[in-house]
Amino acid sequence: MRTGLIAKKLGMTRVFADGGIHVPVTVLQVSDCQVVAHKTTETDGYNALQLGSNNAKVKRVTQPMRGHFAKAKVEPKSKTVEFRIEEDGFIDLGAEITVEHFVSGQIVDVTGTSKGKGFAGAMKRHNFAGLRATHGVSISHRSHGSTGQCQDPGRVFKGKKMAGHMGDKRKTVQNLEVVSTDLGRGLILVKGAVPGSKAGWIIINDSVKNARPDNAPYPGAIRVDVAPAAASADAPAETTENKE
Repeated sequence: MRTGLIAKKLGMTRVFADGGIHVPVTVLQVSDCQVVAHKTTETDGYNALQLGSNNAKVKRVTQPMRGHFAKAKVEPKSKTVEFRIEEDGFIDLGAEITVEHFVSGQIVDVTGTSKGKGFAGAMKRHNFAGLRATHGVSISHRSHGSTGQCQDPGRVFKGKKMAGHMGDKRKTVQNLEVVSTDLGRGLILVKGAVPGSKAGWIIINDSVKNARPDNAPYPGAIRVDVAPAAASADAPAETTENKE
């Protein structure tokens, strides 16, 4: 078991596969996803990594959280999430995990907060059929009908399907396929729909019902800064000509 990723939902589009078949995909963006803290069995009773994503303004972060991020030597983050891992799944503090953490064709589980629908009736919320259009029914055609019993037990059981607040709940969609990743723009294209509205936070994990591909990096895909080395390689060689 390895860590997952924190992403933002940008929206939906489609890509074309071989043979001209179009595949509907959800575009997820991973931005500045860094390791913020370690949770170990010795100190916390379990092994986990705390990741932070999307750099935030310092003035919008509380003083205790500023110290928490400073301890890991990372910039303050807008979102932090814990991921349970194995004992050998730890990644260094401050390391940035890239979208190459997931590979094309991999099956993943995606978690988000569904869109809020407000107060909804039983027909919309639970797909009730409603009451009859005639035979004595008037005005209340879309009501859910009787909810209780007679004198015994004389109450409505908890959990009864009725009208009420719909949506705005944590939902997980399993077994979605990663179509492709874009390291330059930090994008992951996932086949199908993902819970939540645009700009909503999304958590991506390895599938619990499918084996992780052999080519998926373990414990994770870490960004390596090669800019200084590249710059020195491109620099012109020094000459020792005698300019006199």
